[in-house]
Amino acid sequence: MQFYKDIFLPAFRKSGYTTWWLLKIILPVSLIVRLLDYWGILAFMAGLLDPVFAYLGLPGSTAIVFITSIFLPLYAPLAIITSMSITLRELTILALMCQISHNLPVESAIQARTGTPFWTVTALRISMSIVMGLILNLILPQDMGNPTFVQTDLAEIFSLGGLLLVWLKSALQVTLLIAVIVFSLNLLYKLLDAYSLISKLSKGIEPLLRFFGLPASTGFLWLIGYIVGLTYGGALMMDQMKEGKVNRTDANLLNYHLAMSHSILEDNILFIALGVSVWWVLGVRLTLAWIVVWVRRIILKLRFGSLKLRITDS
Repeated sequence: MQFYKDIFLPAFRKSGYTTWWLLKIILPVSLIVRLLDYWGILAFMAGLLDPVFAYLGLPGSTAIVFITSIFLPLYAPLAIITSMSITLRELTILALMCQISHNLPVESAIQARTGTPFWTVTALRISMSIVMGLILNLILPQDMGNPTFVQTDLAEIFSLGGLLLVWLKSALQVTLLIAVIVFSLNLLYKLLDAYSLISKLSKGIEPLLRFFGLPASTGFLWLIGYIVGLTYGGALMMDQMKEGKVNRTDANLLNYHLAMSHSILEDNILFIALGVSVWWVLGVRLTLAWIVVWVRRIILKLRFGSLKLRITDS
């Protein structure tokens, strides 16, 4: 086996196609969101959510954080959070809501390509984030602390030209990041596949997959989704579906799980740095992922009657 010919080149070619497909979704969405913010539309939408946020134990001003998280990756709402003065209790509730519902236009589009309708997964994530916010507001202690974040010095954008320049700089950074991550993932997959390690990894986490109600065939993709998230993991899932290694039903169940809990390393580190307890956000997300998948399996079993759903081959 030749590394360059059999592993490096195939991974490089596949990464090029995958990166281009991801950028066609991510870059237009990021530009649209910047325009909506520039024209004040995001702020208007946040104002409509003020009455709802009172039931979540959050000040109305944090609605803009949640709205931003729906459209963009977590770095955007984090930038807003650090310019606010909110209690640790409020931050914990907001952190969980943003972790469940973030970057939906991109991630839901990717999940739609892997077996779960766009509006189904979008509605699921938004509704579950609000439900969990309500629940946390009921169970969290009232005296969790009051961290104060330093006001960030964000440069204002006064013209469309300035906005486009900022977007272009961000787009170039995102393009480079995506290209590196996608290539690294494909190279990793090719190496693991070449040395027959994928089946061994999947076998090792089968008890955990059974607990979460997931098929054994999704083991490797589950690991990728937890390490790097839905955007890059979804791209790899599409490749495996095309190759017949994961069927549509299995991918659909995994999508429901990852919609509630994914990228647990990066997502949690970002909020831990602000003082949030990892056990609150991680524990709630894992519990929610477990509930959602098993409810989904029950619905499928009732819908198809005699169809016997097995964890090993749904």
